[in-house]
Amino acid sequence: MKVKRYKHARKYLGFYRNNFNFREPHQILVDGTFTQMALLRKINIKEQMPKYLGGEVQLTTTNCILSEVEALGKAVYGGYLILKRYQVRRCGHKEKPVSAFRCIMSMIADQNKNHYFVATQDPDLSAAVNRMAGTPLLYIHFNAIVLEKPSESSVTQATALTTRKVNPTDSERKMLIELMGGEGDKDPKKKRKRKGPKGPNPLSVKKKKKKLKDVHSGGGGGGPVDGKDGESGGKKRTRRRKRIKIAPHVKEHMSHAQAVTS
Repeated sequence: MKVKRYKHARKYLGFYRNNFNFREPHQILVDGTFTQMALLRKINIKEQMPKYLGGEVQLTTTNCILSEVEALGKAVYGGYLILKRYQVRRCGHKEKPVSAFRCIMSMIADQNKNHYFVATQDPDLSAAVNRMAGTPLLYIHFNAIVLEKPSESSVTQATALTTRKVNPTDSERKMLIELMGGEGDKDPKKKRKRKGPKGPNPLSVKKKKKKLKDVHSGGGGGGPVDGKDGESGGKKRTRRRKRIKIAPHVKEHMSHAQAVTS
């Protein structure tokens, strides 16, 4: 189960890295609900978070989150002490602090340009974060930290970004048309005629050899004459028989046999 959880984390991190340009060190924006749950489950966030995400991390919070947790009193005092150890980021609410929910949503506004991970156990905040494209969500399940699967809004925006990268812009399209030497076909349905295959080069083609036929004279007298005989003066070609050499002792035996019979 642990291997599967780490495998999913690497896969989801790859999604945010390739589509939303997330890089190390990963900035984790933590609220009081997350630190309080980690305390109850005996999870060391500072030790477990880098192992789970497979890289360097920066655990951060804001003055608004600290003020809200401090106001809750002794019930979440342990979580408050953990939060105080993290880096405090400027949220723009120094003079008039707001709720942790509103503060975190303001930090990830404008398409989360600072590439924050949000670590929370608040279900309302989790639902709001999932509606923000390009914002990873972390939570604690039983005794483990879990990176949630990319939301539908993140997947939709990633698909749009990929399509925009692949397809040429208007200026690039105009440049391509100019390089092609015209405005292109005005009627896209009109198809160009494809030229058929060209014939072979007549100089490279060998002439067909004429077959020699026997020519018979109509009035009799002459024998069959072929083209070669006509050119050589009408002489008939005769085949020479191959002579068989007989050994001397065989000849002597044959002559002796003839003498006896005579």
